[in-house]
Amino acid sequence: MLDKIRQLLEEVNNLHAATPEEVEQLRIKYLSKKGEITMLMNDFRSVPAELKREVGQRINELKNRANERINSLKAEAAVQETATGHIDLTRTAYPLPLGTRHPLSIVKNEIVDIFSRLGFTLAEGPEVEDDWHVYSSMNFADDHPARDMQDTFFVEAHPDIILRSHTSSVQARVMERQQPPIRVICPGRVYRNEAISARAHCFFHQVEGLYIDEKVSFKDLKQVLLLFAQEMFGSDTKIRLRPSYFPFTEPSAEMDVSCTICGGKGCSMCKGEGWLEILGCGMVDPAVLEANGIDSTRYSGYAFGMGIERIANLKYQVKDLRMFSENDVRFLEEFTAAN
Repeated sequence: MLDKIRQLLEEVNNLHAATPEEVEQLRIKYLSKKGEITMLMNDFRSVPAELKREVGQRINELKNRANERINSLKAEAAVQETATGHIDLTRTAYPLPLGTRHPLSIVKNEIVDIFSRLGFTLAEGPEVEDDWHVYSSMNFADDHPARDMQDTFFVEAHPDIILRSHTSSVQARVMERQQPPIRVICPGRVYRNEAISARAHCFFHQVEGLYIDEKVSFKDLKQVLLLFAQEMFGSDTKIRLRPSYFPFTEPSAEMDVSCTICGGKGCSMCKGEGWLEILGCGMVDPAVLEANGIDSTRYSGYAFGMGIERIANLKYQVKDLRMFSENDVRFLEEFTAAN
């Protein structure tokens, strides 16, 4: 064994290579998994006990010397390659153009960051869901229009399996496995069977929030949404809540913010009204709590949901929803500074 080590050490000291390819061949010969030095280490177990210490030291010295020699040859070959003007066509072009985050990712991350600072944790769930988590657990009646083929994508072979039409299904999954207090934010892509146009798409992105605990009230909801709006659109932003209806909240409301363009004075963006609708919200219906295993006599909660495309439209004044999914590089490059 010692003679073999001395022989290999002499070979390593006399290694020569003119190109990076030759250096790589030497590395494979001596240091790869089936290289000669590696095979020596595999044979170490058969060395007599009284020689193990000496042989082990010699093998480590050989391995270190081989690494040093091959790294030195690699550096020499690179210098020689540059000096001769040889161009390696396999190398990555330089400089590399820097990419940018998608505007929807920028807005989603900003929304999640704001609510994270308000104590919400991130929750995610599958895009292909069952009817229970998307509709039944959210208090949708059997004949609710949202269940119709005109609104929901169904998996043909399994009529109870659908593409989720809202991220409320994530809230249902959180409630069924966790008892209050619950405070989560649920971003994700959703699907609806709609004609694609400048104002609508068959898929889009939502962020929904849920807070359940003892003595949660509507004023808690209003305060959280006001803080969110001022963080997202500026400290001078005002909000208003208008009565509305959703199957999973009671009472329910739509929330508007003062127009980000005219400051509430009236312009073409807000159609002269001074307000822009951004989300729906309300107190979680007790029926939803009970359906998901939470005692509605002890706990209450609020929920809200918004479209990420809608927020992006307001922040960046993108008037055609289709631009978000067409991957036009010219459009995406406009958001480089927003990263």
